[in-house]
Amino acid sequence: MALTVEMLVDGEVSSYLAGEARAGDKIELRGPIGGYFVWTASLGGPLFLVAGGSGVVPLMAMLRHRAAAKSDVPATLLYSSRSFDDIIYRAELERLAGQGVNLVLTLTRTQPAGWGGFKRRIDRAMLESAGFAPAAKPRIFVCGPTLLVESAASALRDLGHAPQLIKTERFGPTGK
Repeated sequence: MALTVEMLVDGEVSSYLAGEARAGDKIELRGPIGGYFVWTASLGGPLFLVAGGSGVVPLMAMLRHRAAAKSDVPATLLYSSRSFDDIIYRAELERLAGQGVNLVLTLTRTQPAGWGGFKRRIDRAMLESAGFAPAAKPRIFVCGPTLLVESAASALRDLGHAPQLIKTERFGPTGK
């Protein structure tokens, strides 16, 4: 089992997990609870995943499941990070991109020299160009900060995607 933790300077739990906990320590986890924000290969696709920052974590579980199930469901991950160094799971995402996942990155604050990806926050035009056509009836999962999730979900609906195929999960600002 793996646990991904974003270290927040004033975070009580993240400070403990990222700074004090050690391999072999026992922690108790609950969940997942519910089945709303879940994709399995049996649901089919295409699969369009939209992430902001640490919102990539539950979407990575879906991509790992896709790989483990040897699914050939077309999948695209549109992932927004502040900088190249902030891309969570970067090496694993690059491997998955070599296994049929369309990886689309946007860096909102700084980009390395020669960066060829997007350089802005996720917007309607980016969703339209990176995603699947509404007629393909993709399963869409959006996870990230509240503002990103709300604007992306609204734009996807405006583009003609079926609301019942758009699942969202959001979190509040981290203060960064």
